[in-house]
Amino acid sequence: MMRRFFILAALGLLAGCANPDDLGQPAPPLGDFRLGHNIVVAPKFEKGPLSREKSKAEWIAAVESRIAERFGRYEGEKLYHFGVSLEGYVLAQPGIPLVASPKSALVLKITVWDDAAGEKLNDTAHQIVVFEQLSGAQVIGSGLTQSAEEQLENLSKNAAKMIELWLVRQHTRAGWFSEPPQG
Repeated sequence: MMRRFFILAALGLLAGCANPDDLGQPAPPLGDFRLGHNIVVAPKFEKGPLSREKSKAEWIAAVESRIAERFGRYEGEKLYHFGVSLEGYVLAQPGIPLVASPKSALVLKITVWDDAAGEKLNDTAHQIVVFEQLSGAQVIGSGLTQSAEEQLENLSKNAAKMIELWLVRQHTRAGWFSEPPQG
């Protein structure tokens, strides 16, 4: 149990280090990638314990918007489609500073489709756990320093960034979005 906690805490710190506010900089290379359909659904979306409330529609709109914003920068020739399923969330409520400073999180799954090939690039949906970005304001818990709308926006930006980081890894390691060698 403690091992899982430390792994999740480490992943949270790493996720918090990714800067979702880097849209003014050149996009990381993704080969011949251009976003086609950006479909976000929430059929089994669950609100976590002690979470503030946000509707499925608000989550879907925010995540779709941030994905479109981040991936609209790519101008490759080949279309790829995203199927994103929102699985669960926690929007931290105010707690007792430094004693119970709850953090916000979002869990989603993503599948990437190659339009030309008409098939999935990943057979099993890839799960991503998104945490709020670390900053001075979140050290004591975003429930104390942000509204539910600000938390939703922060998690949506981080979700799009985490998807981008995963796709860059897949491009580098598995050759996604690259033309096969001519032979």
